Amino acid sequence: MLPPELPPLPALTRAEGELIDRYLEAVDLLGRINPAQSRDTYHGLRAAQALVRKAAELRDALTLMHQRGETELHGDTLARALRVLDGERRTARVALPPD
Repeated sequence: MLPPELPPLPALTRAEGELIDRYLEAVDLLGRINPAQSRDTYHGLRAAQALVRKAAELRDALTLMHQRGETELHGDTLARALRVLDGERRTARVALPPD
């Protein structure tokens, strides 16, 4: 039995796709740093070091959008893209675990 097919990714500009990708990569690293969810300091340290580079890439994606005149973020469309790309599970790792 095959897993259920994911809904299609909404139409995004190349810059919006880049923004979503860089954002999720940064979120993944923040989840690895989260002291309430981390395994040890070494993995958190490595994730924190990588986060610096990912934050710069995220900044660059937003800068490119702004320079191209894409000054408005379409929240509903970007939220749909995040959901298709498993953003809910990935961002949950940043939050505190339930009691």
